[in-house]
Amino acid sequence: MSRTAQFYIDGKWVEPTAPTWFDMIDPSSELTTGRLAIGTPNDVDRAVIAARRAFPSYSDTKVADRVALLRRIVKIYERRYDEFAEAMRLEMGAPIAFARKGQAARGPAHLNALIDVLERFDFEEQRGTTRVRHEAIGVCGLITPWNWPINQIVVKIAPALAAGCTMVLKPSEYSPLSALMFAEVLDEAGVPPGVFNLINGDGPGVGAAIASHPGIDMVSFTGSTRAGIQVALGGA
Repeated sequence: MSRTAQFYIDGKWVEPTAPTWFDMIDPSSELTTGRLAIGTPNDVDRAVIAARRAFPSYSDTKVADRVALLRRIVKIYERRYDEFAEAMRLEMGAPIAFARKGQAARGPAHLNALIDVLERFDFEEQRGTTRVRHEAIGVCGLITPWNWPINQIVVKIAPALAAGCTMVLKPSEYSPLSALMFAEVLDEAGVPPGVFNLINGDGPGVGAAIASHPGIDMVSFTGSTRAGIQVALGGA
C-alpha cells in the first residue's frame, strides 16, 4: 500500500518529518510485505496542532450533520468491504473467512449502532432546576492494538466524531493497513481537515508523545498492561 510511507494530517497525506522504517510481516507466512514509516514526536505535534485548530468549528456542528457524516462513512466502508478483509488477512495473518466475517464486519456494525444512539441522544437535558449540557472534551489521542484492528479503531474514532471531538490516531505498527484504509474512507466521506489525524509509530516514540502531549485532552488506549501503565504515567 502506497500510504505506508505517509501520515494523514490536517486533511492531507503528508511526508513524515524524519522517518525510520519498520518491516511489515505477514504472520501467516512470516514474509516481509513492505515497509512502514515510523513517526516522531514532531509528527505528533503537527497532528495535535491541526486537531486543536479544527476543534472549535467541528465541536459546534449540528448533530444531524454528524449523523450524515457517519452514514457516508458506512457507505464508503461497505463499498470497500472486501479490501478491508484482505488488509486484515495480510497484516494479521487471519484466515480470509475470519477476516471477512469476524473482523471487517465490525466496522459497519459499530458505525450503524452508533448512528442509532446519536440520533436519540440528548446533549442537553433538564434535571430538576439544573440544565445539563454534554460537550465534546476536545482533542483525543487514540492508541489501538494489533489483534483486533478495525474493531478498536472504529469504536474509538466513531464516538469521537459523534461527540464533536477531534483526534490523533496511532494504530499498532504491526497492523497499520486497515487503519490507513479507514483514513482514506474518512477523507472521502468529507471529514473536515484536522478533525482526524493519523501518525504511525511505536509505543516509546509516538505512543508516549501522544500520552504526554499537553495539547491532548483525553487518551483512549487499548493494549497491554505494561503499555497502559506507561500511558497513564505519561498523562499524569
